[in-house]
Amino acid sequence: MVGAVDETALVALLRARDEAVFARLVDEHTPALLRVAQGYVSSREAAEEVVQETWIALLKGIDKFEGRSSLRTWLFAVMINIAKSRGIWERRADEAEVAAFTGGTVDAARFRPAGDRWAGHWKSGREPAAFPETPEGSLLGRELVEVARASLDTLPERQRQVVTLRDMLDFEASEVCELLDITAANQRVLLHRGRAAVRKALEDYLTDRT
Repeated sequence: MVGAVDETALVALLRARDEAVFARLVDEHTPALLRVAQGYVSSREAAEEVVQETWIALLKGIDKFEGRSSLRTWLFAVMINIAKSRGIWERRADEAEVAAFTGGTVDAARFRPAGDRWAGHWKSGREPAAFPETPEGSLLGRELVEVARASLDTLPERQRQVVTLRDMLDFEASEVCELLDITAANQRVLLHRGRAAVRKALEDYLTDRT
């Protein structure tokens, strides 16, 4: 209830064109909007233009905001719609879906086959290696974060979008499906493949260090 009240007050201030509140919202959400927008366009400059148009659209459209979703979800939906309407979606949706279901990023032999009670789960003895406890502490942690981010940037667009929204921005699965216009099953596959690829990059990095 507190969150709902806070968001209601926030929307009211935005409708009153409170500049301080708007500036704070821009500072809070622009980095995440940029990261997601870059998955739709070929350059950071184009992503910045999309995000700029998103904030303009917020000012123009806040009076029509009905609160059916959170303000953050609505904001990301506006950004994605702007990217699509500008014709900068660089791959057709069907090509992205085909990529999601083919060309696995992790050896399929490591997973239980279709028909198995636990199909899709790791086989016994083929699970990812556990991250070791090391005296390097936070230094290794920062290195792993950088490796994970670099791996994320190499994923196919739809995988990168799903993993970014779910694991970096904490969107719910249903919100991701709505934002990206994908089915729940496709969202699960994209998330699994994306996470597996990032995990493999981390495994390889740790192996190289030993």
